[in-house]
Amino acid sequence: MNKLSTNHGEINLPVFMPVATRGAVRNVSPDELKEVGAEIILSNTYHLIERPGVEIIKKAGGLHKFMNWNGPILTDSGGYQVFSLSKFRKIFEDGVEFRSQYDGSKVVLTPESVIKAQKDLGVDIAMVLDVNTKYGCSWEEASEAVRLTTKWAGMARKVKMNPGQKMFGIIQGSVFRDLREKSVKELLELDFDGYAIGGECQADGEKKLNEVLDWVVPMLPKDKPVYLMGIGNPKDIKDAVKRGVNMFDCVMPTREARHGRIYLSEKKRINITNAKFKKDFRPLSKKCGCYTCKNFSRAYVHHLFRVKEGLGLRLASLHNLFFLLDFVKQFRKKG
Repeated sequence: MNKLSTNHGEINLPVFMPVATRGAVRNVSPDELKEVGAEIILSNTYHLIERPGVEIIKKAGGLHKFMNWNGPILTDSGGYQVFSLSKFRKIFEDGVEFRSQYDGSKVVLTPESVIKAQKDLGVDIAMVLDVNTKYGCSWEEASEAVRLTTKWAGMARKVKMNPGQKMFGIIQGSVFRDLREKSVKELLELDFDGYAIGGECQADGEKKLNEVLDWVVPMLPKDKPVYLMGIGNPKDIKDAVKRGVNMFDCVMPTREARHGRIYLSEKKRINITNAKFKKDFRPLSKKCGCYTCKNFSRAYVHHLFRVKEGLGLRLASLHNLFFLLDFVKQFRKKG
């Protein structure tokens, strides 16, 4: 599969999605996202429900208009928060109850309400509510996550989407082959527009992640997108593309940038805050065609970080995003 059509344009595959969790990619404007090559971005339904609220975004004309981004948007459901905010939530048979991080109020997500929220946001691709698992969980915990994820997927599938909107199912099962295969088979029966691979399975190194992909990807339809959630390491992406994955997202490029860590190649990074870059007047990378590398030196970006000037975060973020988007783009030419 080389392309994916959406209401807001065609996406070339494989593709990396910069993360705009709360409706903005950290330190980067929508125009700059276009300039670095972003074709689709990811936002998070749970966080947008919390602030500013779906009704406000709906009144603004939808998420695209609210954030002034005219390209495709995929929204995660809040399933990751079921995992990451475990201290503030309770899982029930038909959904999840959270205590707001902002004011302690009750926030309830159900499989249906999450899809309806994404409909109101007007996004191009909606993700179902799922139960995410941590690496190292037991078979029993992973099995329960698969059971609930399948049940919730069936409930979500009954919600009628707006014309052209797509809905993806999420495969769970941790590092257990029988559970991953069970999850795939059950979700295939629901006939989603695409399939995502969720759940942490790489704390033991790339071997486990690749193993899971080797079990799952061959079972999935060749004519539908396969999305590996939360992966931004170039080596992991390279291995996953070889196995048939064609969609990725991660906060890594901008998170690393905020700490001064700069991508140079698949395996090499530098920390621009190190003193050795004080008098280094070369670009961050001679091979890079991003705005930062065309216009500024390592010495200048180093200086910005040292004096805590916000422009440094922006320039580093632009570079890292350009690098990773271009890195993924190269696989299209080869494929």
